[in-house]
Amino acid sequence: MITLRKSLERGQANWGWLNTYHTFSFANYYDPKHMGFRALRVINQDRIGPGAGFDTHGHRDMEIITYVLEGALQHQDSTGTGTIIKPGELQRMSAGRGILHSEFNASQTEPVHLLQIWIIPNQTGLTPSYEQVSFNLLETPGQFQLIGSANPKNGALKIHQDVNLFAAVVPTGDRISYSLPNSRHAWLQVVRGELLLDDILLASGDGLAISEQRQITLKASSEAEILLFDLA
Repeated sequence: MITLRKSLERGQANWGWLNTYHTFSFANYYDPKHMGFRALRVINQDRIGPGAGFDTHGHRDMEIITYVLEGALQHQDSTGTGTIIKPGELQRMSAGRGILHSEFNASQTEPVHLLQIWIIPNQTGLTPSYEQVSFNLLETPGQFQLIGSANPKNGALKIHQDVNLFAAVVPTGDRISYSLPNSRHAWLQVVRGELLLDDILLASGDGLAISEQRQITLKASSEAEILLFDLA
């Protein structure tokens, strides 16, 4: 079973300094039909203006993953971590029993474009923690690269949930396939470009919920970047 979530159907808010799209219900956007998928709770596509950002605020019991597409995001949290996240880097913050953090555009002249992803952890009350890794999808074009997992390997992030998060860049005209294990589910998020799944055209910002289908094969009609969540 495949359920398509088109980009233009997402929730949207424009606060001037922030232009954001919500794949699932978030903040002032509420749709009971779109509350998340399995343990995947949030996919927000944010564009933050120069020098702007989110002042210090708190979270609990959530795995928060930041995927920067353009620009640079400055992060500070109550564990003492302060860093800048750039394209090709991935951040995981486990809010656990409680964490405070702030996020700001690190540039005073250029916007920053990012995805923020929330995953519900498999246990509450974890010790808050932070991890940041680098990856290069251009080293493995047309292949899924593991970038986050409950059982990470080859430099992937640790995620406190039964999920495998993959990313890929697919050159124009190439195909990419993924075999979904029995009883597993997948969420596919198009970061940029266009692809075909059977006769379904997918473009930047589109998402797909996939269940009861073992094989996923995509063909890029233009160079594309995608995220795939393999979920229990």
